[in-house]
This record gives sequence, structure tokens and C-alpha cells, in this order.
Amino acid sequence: MKQLLIVWHSRTGASQALAEAAAEGARAEAEVVVRRAAEASADDLLSADGYLFAGPENLAALSGEMKEFFDRTYYAVLERLNGRPYGCVIAAGSDGRNAARQLARIATGWRLKAVAEPLIVCTHAQTAEAIAAPKMLKPADLSAARDLGQGLAAGLAMGVF
Repeated sequence: MKQLLIVWHSRTGASQALAEAAAEGARAEAEVVVRRAAEASADDLLSADGYLFAGPENLAALSGEMKEFFDRTYYAVLERLNGRPYGCVIAAGSDGRNAARQLARIATGWRLKAVAEPLIVCTHAQTAEAIAAPKMLKPADLSAARDLGQGLAAGLAMGVF
């Protein structure tokens, strides 16, 4: 059975909920390994056949913990992941495109293959209180993450990626 690695970081619960929904959608089609970004390793990356990265956009960039994951594992797996498929989920207060663009640049360096458009879920949190508050996502957003997870896993299982 093919393995999908889901690496996530979340402070307010949105990215975690999206990662969990994606994992739920993927489990029927593939073995799913879910890791917090702080706990994910180069060995996790090397063991997987494909990836889903889920994290928040903070200050128009990937969250520091997601970036630290990529910094910590980047050179250990460089030239060893070439061609593997990936997707990403970004939880954002208003935009999310810069974080998705930053993640895509990292994935390009690893020679990963994007197999889905970035899923950007906008929470519309714009005040300090709203930004820091725990997030409750809409069912449609969680459904979109489930569909992304299922699609990634199905593509791995069928060998289309």
C-alpha cells in the first residue's frame, strides 16, 4: 500500500483540522502517516510516496514551525524525493497565496510534483483577538480538505502520479 505523509502545523486549530480531514479522506486509499511539523523527520519524508503539507500563513509567509521543518529536513533529502507528488493546504486570515508560493518554491527545490492546486482556506480573522482565537472551520472547507486527501491517496494507489 502506498504511503501519504501529512505534515502540519497549527496554533489555533485550523491547519490541524484540515490535516485531520485530509487524513480521513485518504485512509481508504493509502497508508496515512500524520506528523506535526516539529516531529516530522527526513526518514518520514523518505518513507512516503507522496505528501500533503498543511500550515497557516503568518505575516504573509509560511508559519515559522513549517519553515523550520523544511529547513531541518531539506538537505537530508535533497535529490532523493525527485518526482514524488504533493499537495498543500494553507489556513489564512485573508489571503494565503504567499505561503502557498513559498511552499511551492521549496517543493520545486526538492523536485516534487504538484498534483493539485493549493487549497487555501480563509478564516477572515483580522483582529488580534480573532487571529489568536481557536478556529472552527466551515463544513465545506473540511470537505474540500477530505477531497484533497482522498484524491492524493487515490492517485498514489492507482500509480497516476
